[in-house]
Amino acid sequence: MKRLLLAATLASLAVTLVFALWVTPPRPNQGFDAVRLLYLHVPTAWIAYLAFGVTALASVLWLVPRTRDTTWDLLAGASAEVGVVFTGLTLILGSLWGRPAWGTWWEWDARLTTTAILFFLYLGYLALRRTGSTADERGKRSAIAAVIAFADVPISYLSVTWWQTLHQQGTVFNADRHVLIDGSMAFTLIAAVVSFTLLYGYLVLERFQLAQLEEGREERELERAIEERLRAEQVEVVPA
Repeated sequence: MKRLLLAATLASLAVTLVFALWVTPPRPNQGFDAVRLLYLHVPTAWIAYLAFGVTALASVLWLVPRTRDTTWDLLAGASAEVGVVFTGLTLILGSLWGRPAWGTWWEWDARLTTTAILFFLYLGYLALRRTGSTADERGKRSAIAAVIAFADVPISYLSVTWWQTLHQQGTVFNADRHVLIDGSMAFTLIAAVVSFTLLYGYLVLERFQLAQLEEGREERELERAIEERLRAEQVEVVPA
């Protein structure tokens, strides 16, 4: 399955690349090719939201006693790691777009600011995952932090609607319900979103499997340490 997912990911990325670079036209009213960043910027933002949504959902499932399982905790961590990478890419690509479009690399715009906050919130979440003496302690702290941090996702997404910002309204989903893209550009954007979603799935699967291996290693090391401690205590109680 993993090989099939990788093949589908590479094929869809190749199609997106061809259409983004050679098929779609430049933006008519601006006359520069920076619009091609749209096919990277929008999917990376979508993946960031998706990844943090999966992290929040997996965290809730871990917090509920009936569904509590280490799998959810590991999935939450794996998805958050991928989400942080894509959020960072979103900020970088947004800056690259902002320079020719707005004449500046960065503005304390509502969308940019809330996205930067989201990036640092989940960096803190990943740091928190490294604390706690037991898996249960780590899981509880991390799950609560993930659910709280996710509150910034809808704020970031709706910021262009709630406040007056430099950032444009949604290209597809906006308050006016007017799709601002069509033709080959619409197809390329859809292909980009699909290909990046497949890429997200593959990366999360890889990281999740690695986390399982790491978890198993930690359990074995803990068991070995307990056995050594018990052996040492038995030696101590034996009379000289």
